[in-house]
This record gives sequence, structure tokens and C-alpha cells, in this order.
Amino acid sequence: MIVYHGGYSEIRTPEVKPSRNNKDFGPGFYCTKLLPQAERWSRRFDTPVVNTYEYTPNLQLDILAFDQMTEEWLDFIVACRNGKPHPHDIVIGAMANDQIWNYVADFISGILTREQFWILAKFKHPTHQIAFCSEKALSCLSFQSSQEVAK
Repeated sequence: MIVYHGGYSEIRTPEVKPSRNNKDFGPGFYCTKLLPQAERWSRRFDTPVVNTYEYTPNLQLDILAFDQMTEEWLDFIVACRNGKPHPHDIVIGAMANDQIWNYVADFISGILTREQFWILAKFKHPTHQIAFCSEKALSCLSFQSSQEVAK
């Protein structure tokens, strides 16, 4: 499978870097199978660059995949965004984009109930992210190319 990472430079050798508690699936190297999404990620930077990788799954790794936005997905994101670590090498699922994250924040603070969250979230366009959360997970990636993206 081809995956993309949107950033500000070519990354031939990805790394898992500790992050603040602002990532859906905790610290990791984040990619997507959706090129337009990676291009949007890259445009946050002065020099937008999309890196392309071949992802070859290793079934011996601990892979958590959310096929859709579910209660489990929501609870997992809330836990990660609150700094709770997890044992998974790779986590795959929908991304809580800015609008969805606002709903998550409102859910956490008690402004929205779970039912209200799901009513609002179901109308958002699908997104995709795959977080490589361990060094073993990064071995599944093979750098293919990088390309600067028009701002």
C-alpha cells in the first residue's frame, strides 16, 4: 500500500518522536493513504512537501485498526489526547480533524453528550491516518519519493 506524509521536508528515514498530547493516536509518525489529505497537512508549512512510502504490513506487530468512527475510536482518541500511552505498534483509523476535534473537546468537557457527538460527527467527510508508533512499525515503511506541493 502507498502512504503519504505531509510535512515541510523530505524524510527518507522516519522517526517516532515524542509529542505533546495533541495527536489522535499518541506519539508516532503519521501518514495517510489519501494524497489530498497529505497535501493539506503539508500546506500548514512554509515549504509544503509530501513524502511517499510503500507500506508493507508486518502481521507480527500489534496493529489496532478502526474501520469507522465508533465508541471505541472516540474513547481511544480521548485517552491519547489526554496523554494516556498505549501498547500498539500501529494504529489506523479516521482522523479527528479540527471540526471533529472541537466536538471531541466539547464531549470531554461535558458540553455534548455522546449521542450529540455522533449526530454531529456523522456528517463529516471521511479521513484516514495511520500512526507508526514504534521503531518496529517504521520498518514497514520504504521511502519512495518526495515532492514539494503548491501552497
